[in-house]
Amino acid sequence: AALTFYPEHLRAEIDKVNEWVYANINNGVYRAGVATSQPAYETAVTEVFEALDQAEKLLEGKDYLVGNQLTEADIRLFVTTSASILLHSQLKRLQIRFDVVYFGHFKCNLRTIRDGYPAIHRWMQKLYWENDAFKSTTDFDHIKVHYYWSHDF
Repeated sequence: AALTFYPEHLRAEIDKVNEWVYANINNGVYRAGVATSQPAYETAVTEVFEALDQAEKLLEGKDYLVGNQLTEADIRLFVTTSASILLHSQLKRLQIRFDVVYFGHFKCNLRTIRDGYPAIHRWMQKLYWENDAFKSTTDFDHIKVHYYWSHDF
């Protein structure tokens, strides 16, 4: 059976979630990390954590952000809170990033996912441990090497 992560009946809701997840989480961590002024940093980091608060509320008592199935919205959020897909030597690798990299290196350090967002943390663990596509492509060591030795800031 074909997998669909963008089902027709959920597309409007997925698009709505993807819009703020991309702007304020996926891109927000970078805006905070490379900010060149204190006001720019404060704006970006505030938007990151307001969006994480929003995701936390959406995931309370639920297994997925939208509907009752894994969708593109879950994958998009997982990309930053817990993972990102990199093509490296023709292998796809998911890299757990928020607590390991963005918290310290990108100064998004108001709260960790592990200690500050129980619903997001539970959701991440469930995706990682119950879906081999997430677990089998995760490389914790690669994350640290990539971010801490390839970014000079």
